[in-house]
Amino acid sequence: MKAGFFELDITPRVGVGLCGFGPYVNRYSIGVRDVLKTRAAAFEQDGEKAIIVSCDLIGVTPEIAQKVKQLVEKQTGIPAGNIMVHCTHTHSGPNTGAYIGWGNEDDPYIVLLPGKIAKACAGALGRLQETEMLHAAVPCEGVGLNREYDKDAPPLEDVLRDDWRPAKPELTDTKCHVLKFIHKTTGKMSGFMAYFGCHPVVCCRLTRYIHGDYCGVAMNNLERENPGAVGLFLQGAQGDVNSCVVHKPEKEALLALDIIAARFANSVRHGLQTAKPLAVDNIKCADVMQDFSSKEIPLSRIKEMLAEKEAIVYADGVSDENETVRMAVVTVLTLRCIISRIENGEDLLTQTAEIQGIRLGPVEFLSAPLEIMQAIKNEVVAAAKAPVTLVMGITNGSMGYAPDKTAAARGGYAADVVPMIVGRMPFLDIHSELVQAFLEIDSILSNSDCTCSPEK
Repeated sequence: MKAGFFELDITPRVGVGLCGFGPYVNRYSIGVRDVLKTRAAAFEQDGEKAIIVSCDLIGVTPEIAQKVKQLVEKQTGIPAGNIMVHCTHTHSGPNTGAYIGWGNEDDPYIVLLPGKIAKACAGALGRLQETEMLHAAVPCEGVGLNREYDKDAPPLEDVLRDDWRPAKPELTDTKCHVLKFIHKTTGKMSGFMAYFGCHPVVCCRLTRYIHGDYCGVAMNNLERENPGAVGLFLQGAQGDVNSCVVHKPEKEALLALDIIAARFANSVRHGLQTAKPLAVDNIKCADVMQDFSSKEIPLSRIKEMLAEKEAIVYADGVSDENETVRMAVVTVLTLRCIISRIENGEDLLTQTAEIQGIRLGPVEFLSAPLEIMQAIKNEVVAAAKAPVTLVMGITNGSMGYAPDKTAAARGGYAADVVPMIVGRMPFLDIHSELVQAFLEIDSILSNSDCTCSPEK
């Protein structure tokens, strides 16, 4: 196998709105605490090529992802279905258009972004060399907790102790998968990947500095320790996993950011030190546009929901300082859009998403444009044929949460509120349908005769 790595700085200029932690919070950046990067890894085996690019961003729209793929395909000839555009989901970077109201969008940044990501992809291709891939799955504890179980983060003095562990570790990721790539000619590490699932929300709405959250800080530090190596963070199933510190005042949050980043970096270091060689006999790619069913909400009920939110917005004495009012504004805007689409004859009962897989020998990357919950990932990993299965969210777009059956039945923010915020109906059974979609991709990639990118 050949592999190549390349990275570019994609830090926005100071002053842009930061994305995350509530609607219209006027959270404008005042400085750069740590740079944001787009990092690309290119692979080739027997003429088959694939690219995985990871960006220190909250997410990108499907339109941005497709633009990146079009640019790379035009420049290199690599099919769009062999290019995976992934995001770490940092909440201290710019709004790239995936979330209405969650930070003001900066048009110059968004317009220039696809070209920068595509340039990193082309740069990685230009560095292809014969490479050995090594792998380790190492403990990674003391970073996350399941926010569906632990509604509030524990006291700061507790979680910053080295021996802190969540009450239900089995509801979080407890291992970090590390891939290490060594150039055969130089014997040096050219790149590495760290896969882990945890919502990067160490900081809060009061923090105004640009950075890539615990994962971005950790990867930047590891790169400094390993000059010349490019490190990609791959976000796993983080839909119901928060970091152990969240929503603290700015001073405490920034302190905790470094501590949690150090914990994660220690885990990755352990993986780099203990990784064992894996044979890569082929590279395979599969890419489908998958339909997911949505709940059928009558138009009359949607109009009632709109009237309920408009009553909040238009009530006497309302103030935009009130978060409930600002959230109502987001919902008013998206419900009006949904009503218009229904009245124009659009079918909103089917949501289409790009489900993609890339397999490097025994290691399989399965991705979707969703914030996936742990139970879904666990079910896929248990049933997949690939020896090492990495389920990645926030890839090729950002459609909100993929709640598991328990969260969907309970309802609430992830299952019911966010869909309306991002302008779609709640999913009907995303748990079952997403597991099935991933396992179909796994089956395709496990077929020794397959080197295709099928269409649904």
